Amino acid sequence: MFAVIMMLLVVTLTTFAIFFMIPKWAGSDPALLFVGKQSDPEAIEGIRQKLSLDDPLLVQFWHFIEGLFVGRDYANGNDVTHCPAPCFGYSFRTEQAVWPQLTDAMPVTLSLAAGACVLWLTGGVLTGVVSALRRGSLWDRAAMGVALAGVSLPIYFTGLLSLAVFSYQLNWVDVDYKSLGENPGMWFQSLVLPWITLAFLYAATYARLTRATMLEIMGEDYIRTARAKGLRERVVIGRHAMRSTWTPILTLLGLDLGALLGGAVLTETTYNLPGMGRLAVTAISNKDLPVILGVTLMAALFIVVANLIVDLLYAVVDPRVRLG
Repeated sequence: MFAVIMMLLVVTLTTFAIFFMIPKWAGSDPALLFVGKQSDPEAIEGIRQKLSLDDPLLVQFWHFIEGLFVGRDYANGNDVTHCPAPCFGYSFRTEQAVWPQLTDAMPVTLSLAAGACVLWLTGGVLTGVVSALRRGSLWDRAAMGVALAGVSLPIYFTGLLSLAVFSYQLNWVDVDYKSLGENPGMWFQSLVLPWITLAFLYAATYARLTRATMLEIMGEDYIRTARAKGLRERVVIGRHAMRSTWTPILTLLGLDLGALLGGAVLTETTYNLPGMGRLAVTAISNKDLPVILGVTLMAALFIVVANLIVDLLYAVVDPRVRLG
């Protein structure tokens, strides 16, 4: 846990320095991004004072960390704005707090990631196992061919193709996003195509990884010993082979799910989903540094937490980790 906290602090400091120091080195004043280039020097100086942009980087970083836990006051004389915890600052463009924007976008990305994860994990692992057990068969060749296509085709191609066929021509699904609380049926319908599109991409990788791992494990001595004891093939595969197969799968899952929770940029942009990915794209287009910083930190948090959970799951799926 200590390592996780230190990692988050290092990521936060690095990200903060990148977003607030590099613009200065490049000759871009963050205060100008907030008030606009047409503002008078007095207004620009007032924003510098209010946002503490003239303070040393470590002082600014301390105020930022403090704001995450206890909130923060942005003051310029009598002009005081209180940002409640967790405070990620205020948008340069909308002048709205960043945290509510993140919490509004987060459920969309969580829904997208969770549904796609179930599909790609189930489909990819099952396909890989069957291909390994039927190595060289027609199923194996066809499945790996489809997997190669899934890895090769980019999201924006498969996404736009699925929109053109299933939404615009056949009119089978409505991709106008509705929240789960507003309309569960429309929520499910609007996410079906994004789920399948993402699952097609990721399942291909998991199918290839599972097949390669299973082929290696099926030749191990303990698998031959289990078969020599007269155990059923289903028990040999499910109880012995799959336990070792899950270790590299969980490793990849932690990386993929953490990155995806940080914002599936192409998928959300293609399907116009108001998630963290599209929020990041909009913020980058507007040079909205606080929003970009908030999305980046949330993405880092998701990745670190996802990998921590994966490390804990290792001991559950593989007894050798517990013994080690």
